[in-house]
Amino acid sequence: MAEETTDVDQIEDAEFDEATGQELFEHFRFVADKGQQLLRVDKFLVTRLEKSSRNRIQQAADAGCILVNGKAVKSNYRVKPLDVVQVVMDRPRYELEIIPEDIPLDIVYEDDALLVVNKPAGLVVHPGHGNYSGTLVNALAFHFRDNPDYDVSDPRLGLVHRIDKDTSGLLVVAKTPDAKTHLGKQFFNKTTKREYNALVWGVPSPSTGRIEGNIGRNPKDRLQMAVLPPDDPTGKHAVTHYEVLEDLGHVALVKCVLETGRTHQIRVHMRHIGHPLFCDARYGGDQILRGERSGSYQKFVNNCFDVCPRQALHARTLGFVHPDTGEEMFFSAPIPADMQALIEKWEGYANANVKI
Repeated sequence: MAEETTDVDQIEDAEFDEATGQELFEHFRFVADKGQQLLRVDKFLVTRLEKSSRNRIQQAADAGCILVNGKAVKSNYRVKPLDVVQVVMDRPRYELEIIPEDIPLDIVYEDDALLVVNKPAGLVVHPGHGNYSGTLVNALAFHFRDNPDYDVSDPRLGLVHRIDKDTSGLLVVAKTPDAKTHLGKQFFNKTTKREYNALVWGVPSPSTGRIEGNIGRNPKDRLQMAVLPPDDPTGKHAVTHYEVLEDLGHVALVKCVLETGRTHQIRVHMRHIGHPLFCDARYGGDQILRGERSGSYQKFVNNCFDVCPRQALHARTLGFVHPDTGEEMFFSAPIPADMQALIEKWEGYANANVKI
């Protein structure tokens, strides 16, 4: 259930569930006393978690969100002395109650099982780290406010994957537990179809390629991810396929297809091969990395930064099998206006500087 990112421009500590392939964020951790008598884990937790009913804890266990000593357990597991009990979810912890907010949603498709939304750049997906309102989850809470079966805090429902705040594009939301399980398995088994468009510095050569490199937190900068040595145990296997769609001289429009889904995967992999995303401040793409030294060229590039002041990355297509009907679904979202204007500016520059 992982995607190109956690949520965000803020990277959190996360564990990794090898069984499901998703990143898991710790919400609570308890260590049983040395004298702990055998006790069902749901009873163990209900006395330690404020505002959580035993039924809600059992639901969390059914969703694989209760770990003991690093492994998922069911609600009838009996806690033993010194057991480490964790409550984890596939999203960062919500520090405050989710307040429904009337934030416009670009809904591409919706039925009883799922919803596909085209997220604009600038919209944070999950609340947290200073973004406790104005997020996609707040917008979903408002959208589903009259649906008694949709609880925005229920880990069995909601977003199946995530993209960064400043990345635009398609996301799928599960409205039932079965839909989330079914869709999550498709992401894990790599049967979904996900294509991104990105504007990168330079023109990758060869024009098509496969980038493979384990991704983990950058040991020199905790706000970055990086390609780590193969023997580094903190790195997670990651593969990105790319294709140059348009050679614009000093930049290129590329298509990226995700084989895996890791935090900032496309941003990290493209930087790793020497082609950071245009205007990606976190990974150095907000500097002039190719081209001339002239003042007019620098003015042109700075104007491009102003036109699209975020990493030039868009989740353009999303395909999967419908969890209820078995129908193959495929959705496409056009490149948004800011990124399209950026591409057109570079097309104009390239055409004006063609050598005859």
